[in-house]
Amino acid sequence: MAAPGAATDAERIVTALYREHGAALTAFVLRLTGGDRQWAEDVVQETMIRAWRGADRLDPGVSPMPWLATIARRIVIDGRRHRRARPPEVGDGPLENLPAADGLERVLRKVVVADALASLSDAHREVLTETVLRDRTVAQAAEVLGVPVGTVKSRVYYALRALRVALEERGVTA
Repeated sequence: MAAPGAATDAERIVTALYREHGAALTAFVLRLTGGDRQWAEDVVQETMIRAWRGADRLDPGVSPMPWLATIARRIVIDGRRHRRARPPEVGDGPLENLPAADGLERVLRKVVVADALASLSDAHREVLTETVLRDRTVAQAAEVLGVPVGTVKSRVYYALRALRVALEERGVTA
C-alpha cells in the first residue's frame, strides 16, 4: 500500500502529460470552443481526468497528443450536444463563432500530421520539408541540403515510408 500523499503511477503520468502537452492541448481546445477559455479549461481538465483513468493504455513510444486531442474533441462535441438539448443560455456568444465540423477535422488532422512529422529523424523531416512543403525538385533539395541527388531520392523514399508508419500508429489510414 502506498504511503499517504504518495502519487500513484497514473497521477505521475497525467502530471507529466499536462506539463508536456497542456499548453498545446489548451490552444487546440480554445479553437474548438470558439475562444471560450472557461469551457476550454473545463475540457482540458476533463481530458486529463480521462487520461488518468486510461493511463494504463498509453504506449510510451507513441506521442499521446493525438489521443488527448481526440478525447478533448469528443468532450467538446458532447458539450455542444448537451447545450443544444437545453434552452439557450444568455450570453452564449462564443458558440456562434464555432468553426464548422470540417474545420475541427482539419485542425485535428494538422495536429496528427505535425506530431507524426516530429517523430521522424531530422534528415527525413528536412528532405520532406524541402521536396513536399517547399515544392522543390530533387535536384533543388539536394543543392539546399548539400547532399547528392541520389541521397535525396532515397531519403524521400524512406521518409515517406516512416511517415506512413507514424500516421498508422496514430490511427490515420490511407
